[in-house]
Parts: sequence; structure tokens; C-alpha cells
Amino acid sequence: MIVVLKTTALFVVTALAEIVGCYLVFRWLRNDGPMWLAAPAMASLAVFAWLLTLHPGAAGRTYAAYGAVYVASALLWLWWVEGQRPTTTDLIGAGLAVTGMMIMVAGRPAV
Repeated sequence: MIVVLKTTALFVVTALAEIVGCYLVFRWLRNDGPMWLAAPAMASLAVFAWLLTLHPGAAGRTYAAYGAVYVASALLWLWWVEGQRPTTTDLIGAGLAVTGMMIMVAGRPAV
């Protein structure tokens, strides 16, 4: 159970690093933000890539399972940071992704 909690926490931190990095690039390029946003964006995306290397197990399975956490985290970001409430279909899609991840994690071979 401890391994599951640690892995989940690592997934959440990884998603946050990716979302922050991508959001800063979005703010810089799409919303005419200041150019200095590129530096923390690159740093955040570098941390994201490093965090992916800390996950146990096969890379492909880890990335697939991480994708579901990213989807759910991105919707929380949409709501909390961008002030847009997720739609019913957003929530259904995220629920399906997380359910798929749980199936993958439950059936994964021992590391």
C-alpha cells in the first residue's frame, strides 16, 4: 500500500511539473506573456522529464498510467487556475482514464 501511495504522489508531482511548464509556455506564446516565462517553463519541463525517470517499472506502462493522472490533474488546473469548471464529459473522460490506469496498475507484473 505504501508503494501505491508513493507512486501516486510521484505521479501527481510529475503532472504538476508538466502542467506548470506547458502553461508557462502557453502564457508566453499564446497570451503574449513576457519572454522571461520561457526560463521557468524550461526548468519545470526539465524537472518533469527527470521525475519520469524516478517511476518504477517499464517506461511504456509507467507513461500510460501517468497519462490518466495527467488528464485528471489538467482538469483540476483548468478549474483552480484558469477558473473554468470542467464539463460533465470532461469528468466522464477523466474517470474512464483513471479507471483504465487502475486496471493497468492492478494487473502489472511485480517489479
